[in-house]
Amino acid sequence: MTDVVLDGVDKVYPGGHVAVRDVRLRINAGELFVLLGPSGCGKSTILRMIAGLEEITAGELWLNGAVANDLAPRDRNVAMVFQEGALYPHRTVKGNMMFPLEVSGDDRAEASSKVVELARALGLNTMIDRLPRTLSGGQRQRAAIGRALVREPSLFLMDEPLSSLDAGLRTELRVEIAALVRSTGTTTVYVTHDQVEAMTMADRMAVLRDGVLEDVGTPEQLYQDPGTVFVAAFLSSPPINLLLATVWAVEGEGLLLDLGPQRLMLPWDDPRAAALISLHGLQVIVGIRPDILMPIAEGEPAAAGAVLTGQVRALEFHGHEWLAYAEAGIPTADVNEVGRVVPPEPPAPERAGLGARLGALVTTALGRSAGADEPVPAEHHAGHHRRSDLIFRIGSGDRPDRGDRVALTVDLDRLLLFDTAGRRVTPVRR
Repeated sequence: MTDVVLDGVDKVYPGGHVAVRDVRLRINAGELFVLLGPSGCGKSTILRMIAGLEEITAGELWLNGAVANDLAPRDRNVAMVFQEGALYPHRTVKGNMMFPLEVSGDDRAEASSKVVELARALGLNTMIDRLPRTLSGGQRQRAAIGRALVREPSLFLMDEPLSSLDAGLRTELRVEIAALVRSTGTTTVYVTHDQVEAMTMADRMAVLRDGVLEDVGTPEQLYQDPGTVFVAAFLSSPPINLLLATVWAVEGEGLLLDLGPQRLMLPWDDPRAAALISLHGLQVIVGIRPDILMPIAEGEPAAAGAVLTGQVRALEFHGHEWLAYAEAGIPTADVNEVGRVVPPEPPAPERAGLGARLGALVTTALGRSAGADEPVPAEHHAGHHRRSDLIFRIGSGDRPDRGDRVALTVDLDRLLLFDTAGRRVTPVRR
């Protein structure tokens, strides 16, 4: 098993595109660690730098206590599985899985026995003599995973291995993969843009945005106690409500969150009051997940300062529940703009050398840096809506109709509060 440390790691491609900036991260030995983020955020670049397939522009990579920046890929004892398994088409499943052991000169009989045992664990024992073209996508991907695992690497890297499969097969394989890598005890770094994969598989995870590390922790920590508004929105399905509010300290009452036409009140004994009082008169972003909004039945009492109202605009049926969208007239924040780091501009083409000018021309024409393996980041589409709606959950029983006015009680203890730069204004527990 290998521990991995990235110490201030940067990656800048020709043309000036900054793919990764100042990433500081420790992945513990034996851990299943997930790198999560939208397309173009730098997660695959980090994986390729760990594997030695990309050079590190600045900073240090440590593998098992030794600096590995200049270590050749073959000397890192790393196995990698890509989005497409890339099996040898002329070799059977067994032949593909045998190949790494043949290259390393292992005894053929022992290697064959090892492959058969691993194929059984992967559910491939009945198709071990078949060629890749006769396999389904999930079977090919399992064969690729088997080929990587059979070497018994000290570090296992997986780059979105399930993204090309259908939803049902992804669910099945993510359970199999997580169980398999944990049974081997191999340190595993898994890249995905799918929050469900990340939340269900990871021991710990890191969320990236525009090449910057937003937050690190267990899935539960990042969901319940996110450090930034981007993490709160990205790990939210259905989308989180992000409301703009002004903080006012009201003597004898508490901290008022002025949402324009509506208000919420936190009492003075709320543990967040000490952090919020310094923001008197300033704007904050209030994060309200749909599950902390509960419709109030007619005649049912509600706590003062903990109620929001709206008119139901749309309803969605999700089988086990309904989602309702209620127009509330409250201004909202756009998570795709809040706290976003703007990459530095590359040198102007007329002042740069020939190589940089060509890189800039390619960047302009193709929307990506010359030589870069990831596109220039586009809009994130993190889990957040932009209308002044309140999204809330309702059971499959009684529900409001479109056009109805609703009153919603808010679980104030579970409010998430961020400054306008997108950082939590209250302490984050890790």
